[in-house]
Amino acid sequence: MSKSIVLVHGAWHGAWCWAPSVEALEARGCSVQALELPLTDLRDDAAAVRQALDATGDDAVLVGHSYGGMVITEAALGRSDVAHLVYLCAFCPDAGECINDIYPRGEKVRLADGMRRHDNHTLTIDPAVAPEAFYADCSPEAVREAVAKLRPLGTRCMTTPVSGEAWRDIDSTYVVCTEDRAIHVGLQRELAAKTGQVVTWDTSHSPFVSRPDLVADLLSDLAA
Repeated sequence: MSKSIVLVHGAWHGAWCWAPSVEALEARGCSVQALELPLTDLRDDAAAVRQALDATGDDAVLVGHSYGGMVITEAALGRSDVAHLVYLCAFCPDAGECINDIYPRGEKVRLADGMRRHDNHTLTIDPAVAPEAFYADCSPEAVREAVAKLRPLGTRCMTTPVSGEAWRDIDSTYVVCTEDRAIHVGLQRELAAKTGQVVTWDTSHSPFVSRPDLVADLLSDLAA
């Protein structure tokens, strides 16, 4: 029996971003769900993932994109129902680290030019910067639709540290995206060294939109 696949989006996004990959996975006969995070605090987001895992009821391949890597690391701690962690151009933290500890270790990328901090303790992305930062290899139509759906991110998502290192106890794969302009490829390779398997794709930060076939092929193999 194949494992369930649980998809966890990154900052500013939602479950909608996985739609092309969900379609490709379902066409391969996979059981898959894309979660919607509150994006208020790392703890809240991890709780949402744990709730979904509780409801799944069997072993899961847990996939985190970008900030979602922080979330899956926290959510999978101490669980026996997560068979594999996948970090898709994602943060793979050590215990006690938050994004604000990790991100400065990478060279500056386009995304840094687009972050806007607000008085209500949220961050947004300048819609003029988002296409290049997130979707450089996506179709113009897909870019327009995605940018229109981006939402605020609570600053506590950036400052809350993880409690432990689930990737030490659970088999893990890191996908390095070499054309990424949101997380520098050098930083990705540093983080990828912690995982058991490293895959490299020549895509932007959003292969789930631009190359859902790659995403589906990898995840369906891991879920088999």
